[in-house]
Amino acid sequence: MYKRKQGWQRALGMAAGLSLVLSACGEKAKVDPAMQIGANPILPSAQDFLVPPMQVPDGVGWKGDATPKVAAGLHIEKIASGLLHPRQILVLPNQDVLVVEANGPGEEAVTTPKQVIAGIIKGRSGKGGKGGNRITLLRKKAGSTGEWEQHVYIDKLHSPFGIQLVGDTLYVANTGNIMKYHYTAGETRMSDPGVELGDLPSTVNHHWTKALLASPDGKKLYVGSGSNSNITENGMEVEYRRAAVLEVDTANGASRVFASGIRNPTGLQWDPQSGKLWAIAHERDEIGADLVPDYLTSVQEKGFYGWPYSYYGQHIDHRVMPQRPDLVKTAIKPDYALGSHVAALGLLFYSGDELQKYKGGAFVSEHGSWDRSPLSGYQVVYVPFANGMPSGAAQPVVTGFYSADQKQLYGAPVGLAQDAQGALLFADDVGNVIWRVTSLKQ
Repeated sequence: MYKRKQGWQRALGMAAGLSLVLSACGEKAKVDPAMQIGANPILPSAQDFLVPPMQVPDGVGWKGDATPKVAAGLHIEKIASGLLHPRQILVLPNQDVLVVEANGPGEEAVTTPKQVIAGIIKGRSGKGGKGGNRITLLRKKAGSTGEWEQHVYIDKLHSPFGIQLVGDTLYVANTGNIMKYHYTAGETRMSDPGVELGDLPSTVNHHWTKALLASPDGKKLYVGSGSNSNITENGMEVEYRRAAVLEVDTANGASRVFASGIRNPTGLQWDPQSGKLWAIAHERDEIGADLVPDYLTSVQEKGFYGWPYSYYGQHIDHRVMPQRPDLVKTAIKPDYALGSHVAALGLLFYSGDELQKYKGGAFVSEHGSWDRSPLSGYQVVYVPFANGMPSGAAQPVVTGFYSADQKQLYGAPVGLAQDAQGALLFADDVGNVIWRVTSLKQ
């Protein structure tokens, strides 16, 4: 026991020392971020690091009446605050709003300096804040202004993330299973105890979030299941049903791998125009501030997207051994790069009239990452679409989440939703707020 304690103390001391060094130096990004957005991003040569470049602002939250900045012609308001790490949002048919509050389960063994450093980073930024392991219902009282009512709707969950309503069945994706509940409109507290539909990969839990999307007919659920490592350093045996989009039968909970090689698919949506399944994904770390761009892509059934052997199509990651050239030659190039280390966590195809300028395209929330200096992400962007494909540069819609000197972090956007009026809702898990964006009334 004494030796184990000594080992932990050494790791902690090394992590503290390294974090001080990294706060003062590090490899800076060299590629113009605009050149890594779109169908053909610039991909510089990969680099090898003992410890990768890092930049982490201190999470301070929003002070007083401060809000994020919105694009010209838009207005933003706070509809809920004081939440416990809000991640995803679901608008119900009666216009109530469900907010999933969670963070990682903390079940991964912390045995290396790198893992200790990761914990320090999350703690500093506010992204490691305690999650509620619950779902809160927000309700706007008729004629009222300001923040909405809050009611604890479901609690005692296990790192929930994805949520979907199909008819009168509510599905919630915990980190290790899918639960289903009988939904009764108007309830402010779920009366059904729920039953498990099926299990999800949860061992070790390097990537814990499980994005969830129902098929249009409600017979299938699609689940984003992230990898259990950066590039298989925990071994391939713990990557079963991971780095994949899973398809789950709602009748019996049986699942299969729908598409693979997607390191961490954190958001799934149907394009209402083409009917295609689309995903946002986090790519790998530790080969440079300018590698690898996170992306938005259509998801092909039985498609392979490269992880861990290659990135952005067939660019080989030489760190992964043994290599699989047979798989690499089949790797599909993603449709649209969002930029390196932006950490996209929310995807929404917008179909409303309130934000007319953005109708027909996709909003993407970029949570920001530790593995880049200067900072990237920390914004909600809009990706125009034409003929079922991204068309043109991503446009900033909501910004202002960190200070001008990049040392303080006020918030970080996560899940996105569209309410009945066509307003854009998004969760902010550093500010612990739900924001609502509408057109600026003249």
